[in-house]
Amino acid sequence: MTKVELKNELLYKMQSSFPLTQKPFLELAKQFDTSEDEILELVKELKEDGILRQTSAIFDTKRLGYKSSLVAFKVAEDKIDKAVEAINAHPGVSHNYLRDHDFNIWFTMAVEPSSKFGLEKTIEILAKQSEAEESIILPTLKLFKISVKMDTTGKKAKKEQVKKAKNKNLELTPKHIEAIKELQKDIAIVSEPFLEATKKLNISYDEYFTLANELKEAGVMRRFATILRHRKAGFNANAMSVWEAPEDKAEEIGEKLASFSAVSHCYLRPSFPNWKYNIFAMVHAKTQEESNALIEEMAKETGLSNYRKLYSTKEFKKQRIVYFSDEFKEWEERV
Repeated sequence: MTKVELKNELLYKMQSSFPLTQKPFLELAKQFDTSEDEILELVKELKEDGILRQTSAIFDTKRLGYKSSLVAFKVAEDKIDKAVEAINAHPGVSHNYLRDHDFNIWFTMAVEPSSKFGLEKTIEILAKQSEAEESIILPTLKLFKISVKMDTTGKKAKKEQVKKAKNKNLELTPKHIEAIKELQKDIAIVSEPFLEATKKLNISYDEYFTLANELKEAGVMRRFATILRHRKAGFNANAMSVWEAPEDKAEEIGEKLASFSAVSHCYLRPSFPNWKYNIFAMVHAKTQEESNALIEEMAKETGLSNYRKLYSTKEFKKQRIVYFSDEFKEWEERV
């Protein structure tokens, strides 16, 4: 295996799952029949090149008690900068993009369980600050898929089976919450990246990984994995495909769309008189031509004719929400 091939295979593996062990890079080295030092060197290069965004836990916002939604604002062109400043200032906004539609600003919004405003009032405040002409709130009614894995190898199948998780019940304890605060941080690229967290919490590796696995088995932590900067990794076309599906066939169609490997997120959302699309599927491809061809194939397979491809033309914000942070209360106090 050449160095380039090893890098690509490693990138795909780290997106799928990252070992929760004392020496995770050694574990990866064993899987690729190489040394820990070589894996560390490759990962450092990928980080320096800007391809790796973050390696950390990815949590289910709702299972942590947060309320969340996708939101779209229609904002006049000369007011976009002001709107972006207002939206990005909220700690619950993790993603914010400019897209090619009259509803031009799209962002994900979450508020903590103890929020005094709640989700809808917070969005109303942001709409006022942004001077948005119109807004739509698009919460998840059903999740068909959430699995961000760019095929960096070019060898993966076009379709995949979407596994449905069976989650155990878990009542979050103070220890779980303290572990979450550490697990959500980007790890250092060193032989023992979890050492500092165990020291801070004053617990053993076994206890730290037990807490992490309990969170994972309960679905509170979706996975511990690496997130890439899509464009740096060569995936330059990222389309939010939106589909108008008959209500009685929406779930069947959502599952079909989710089976495409290039689809990272697929949801059923509400529709409105000014927004008729109820299924959202994020498609990632290396070129817009490739993305368009995939979406046309998805249309043929589902039999849907009313759909749109909304490409992101500018990324305003993309970062993980910092859960159990004082920033949420501070924002509400400022407002």
